[in-house]
Amino acid sequence: MVQSESIQRLTAALKKLPGIGNKSAERIAFHILGAPRDAAFELARAITDVKDKIKLCSVCCNVTEIDPCPVCSSDKRDRSVICVVEKPSNAAIIEKGGSYDGLYHVLHGVISPLSGVRPEDVTIGKLIDRLNSGTVKELVVATNPTVDGDSTALYIAKSVKPFGIKVTRIARGVPVGGDIELADEATLSRAIEGRMDL
Repeated sequence: MVQSESIQRLTAALKKLPGIGNKSAERIAFHILGAPRDAAFELARAITDVKDKIKLCSVCCNVTEIDPCPVCSSDKRDRSVICVVEKPSNAAIIEKGGSYDGLYHVLHGVISPLSGVRPEDVTIGKLIDRLNSGTVKELVVATNPTVDGDSTALYIAKSVKPFGIKVTRIARGVPVGGDIELADEATLSRAIEGRMDL
């Protein structure tokens, strides 16, 4: 079947999204085509709103519609702890867990010399500025367990040392419900290193 130019353009645009291949993009395009007009325009409006209304919080650099964001402006959050994450979606996942009640700081990347990303290319400077208030007692570094994530964590730890702030790293290891036999050696090694008292 020869597809119309509009469907081809929509399919091509959808394929640019992460995790969407050719078949999925076609399926979604035809779903949108078959959906009621209101539903299609609601999707278009939602996409436009995200691009028009979302900005970065002037305090934590997370995405928000209001500045400062709801987390930074809440009087119910523990202001003595900041969790440092690589991207906004990391903060969203931690928040969904429901066990963390401190503040966040979003780096928008990690230091990666091989990719040309320097400390000044992420929001580490803004994080350091936040520490001047003297209210922060702990930084929880929740960067990914990669070479660049670990390097960024070490850089942050060295940078905040003069403030006398405790710097911790999120635990890594075998996931809850996971099978030790299925874990790789690096994961098991980190799990052993990060063991806790019972």
